[in-house]
Amino acid sequence: MKSELHVPSDLKYLNVVETWLLGCLQTELGESVDWTRQSNRLRLVLVEAYSNVVRHAHKEQPQVPILIRLELEQRDLALEVWDKGEGYDMSTYFPPSPIEKQEGGYGWLIMNRLMDKVEYELQVNGANCLKLEASLPETADKVQEKINH
Repeated sequence: MKSELHVPSDLKYLNVVETWLLGCLQTELGESVDWTRQSNRLRLVLVEAYSNVVRHAHKEQPQVPILIRLELEQRDLALEVWDKGEGYDMSTYFPPSPIEKQEGGYGWLIMNRLMDKVEYELQVNGANCLKLEASLPETADKVQEKINH
């Protein structure tokens, strides 16, 4: 399954983005996923990715839309968040230290902890792409059902 959403660079559309993502996934995977656990994980990652584009990449150009692509193959999801900002040089990123009272940098850390794979490509055909990948585990009920058959 593939789907994409073009959405304004405005935080008031965050609920639209979350509803689209979780709606697509729930339609495809049904009750085979523990949505109480997975939806919180996916929401947090999506909020971080989307809000970073709105606040940093498109801060001077709110009229520029954000493109979000979702690809689901069996239980493996790939989410791409495309922006038209200047981009971020990942070589300048340093993870936050528990000792220093650093204000930024937590989003990248959170996304890497919650997803199986996180990649950032700077300027691909005039846009930047944050790619997030994860495999959604089956509920314990579904696993037990397979064992019993």
